[in-house]
Amino acid sequence: MVMGVSGCGKSTLGRVLASALGARFVDADDLHPAENIAKMAAGQPLDDADRVPWLDRCAAALAAGPVVLACSALKRRYRDRLRVAAPDLRLIHLAAPQTLLAGRLVARTGHFMPAGLLASQFAALEVPDGEGALVLDAMAPLEAQLATALRALV
Repeated sequence: MVMGVSGCGKSTLGRVLASALGARFVDADDLHPAENIAKMAAGQPLDDADRVPWLDRCAAALAAGPVVLACSALKRRYRDRLRVAAPDLRLIHLAAPQTLLAGRLVARTGHFMPAGLLASQFAALEVPDGEGALVLDAMAPLEAQLATALRALV
């Protein structure tokens, strides 16, 4: 699973990683119920209750593996919930400073997540220390991210 806050490049890395591994790619953004998308598009952060059906859909996608899931998975309890469906879950955390990611979100078009919610994501983020996560610089070139991820996973 490629995890991190909005705008860090989860989907971009997830797609190329899935291709390189011969796995299916699933973007957790596509698994949100319509209510969640409407709430975020209106500039309101999701709460834990909002995330329950979404996490259930993410868990089902992982259980149907092999898959690379791009998913924010901001809190440890969310990741633990996903590990029930995928006990061998490997984490790749794309990390970058909030100021740099804010610029990416402002420039991004066609996505329901407004830049104004980035601060709430950083506030909710529980860095996956002690979870065996591979931490990558989200601002590094995609080719470098992929090469490092493949070395760690294969």
